[in-house]
Amino acid sequence: MDMFLCLMLFAVGIALVVKGGDAFVDAAGWIAKAMDIPTFIIGATIVSLATTMPEMIVSVMAAAGGKVDMAIGNAVGSVIANTGLIMAVAMVAMSIPCSRKKYLPQCLLLIAASGVLLIGCREGRLYTGWSLALTAVFLLFMGENLRRAKTEMKNAQERQSCDRGELARNILKFVVAAAAIVLGSRFMVDNGSRIAVLLGVPERIVALTLVAIGTSLPELVTTLTAIVKKESALSIGNIIGANIIDLSLILPISSLAAGEPLPVSVQSVNMDLPACLLITLMAMLPLMLWQRASRLQGAVLLAAYGVYLAAVI
Repeated sequence: MDMFLCLMLFAVGIALVVKGGDAFVDAAGWIAKAMDIPTFIIGATIVSLATTMPEMIVSVMAAAGGKVDMAIGNAVGSVIANTGLIMAVAMVAMSIPCSRKKYLPQCLLLIAASGVLLIGCREGRLYTGWSLALTAVFLLFMGENLRRAKTEMKNAQERQSCDRGELARNILKFVVAAAAIVLGSRFMVDNGSRIAVLLGVPERIVALTLVAIGTSLPELVTTLTAIVKKESALSIGNIIGANIIDLSLILPISSLAAGEPLPVSVQSVNMDLPACLLITLMAMLPLMLWQRASRLQGAVLLAAYGVYLAAVI
């Protein structure tokens, strides 16, 4: 495939991701308000499941094809990028109040998933028992979100009336926008990798940058769009939910696709997994203690992510 075609498809991917992200946040916010579901819950469940599709696709296909290092590396790398880059950008760009009552369960579950993964991979493999423990974290996460959504809807004083036709249009808009984000990110990752190869950039550098960051593009676009639209709860909810899903759903499914416990490289055990837990703690602990994300915290997270990339590369 020549350079011109790669550049054209890469540009198409950018357009799909940007336009899809704008429509995605609009539809998600409308649905949340119309159904009296807290925006944070929408971000942490439906939006997160949709925006983690690129990571899911890449990791499961890699595991099924025997590329197990890419499977676990992509999921963990995406969590580090989501937190150290994307969440940090959101913190720097806007004031984010974080009610402990609303955020505490999700924050603790994310920390638990990072801790379980670090402990479970000490022997160089993610065995079935630890995969089941991660799956339990995912089920607790979804159960807590559904419980809260049900409570919020029950306690709502008045539900905003909405036309069924308008609701159907927004649901369709949500689905189409999610598909555009996933397809666009796929175009960007595939053709960005081909461009790098054509330019002679080492494949290891491509995997550490374009694959991990590229599969996080839906979260990045959703977050940037949420920043513009002042939907801070949707942004943070999406990132926390996406990270929990990356660790507690994608990796167990990848292990199932591989047909064996996922092998984990020494570098991942010694560097990537500890970095994942450390950056998660740096992001979550201030949210739980001070119920607020500050610009300083965002700057520190960005610096930590920069140090991690420098150490890996």
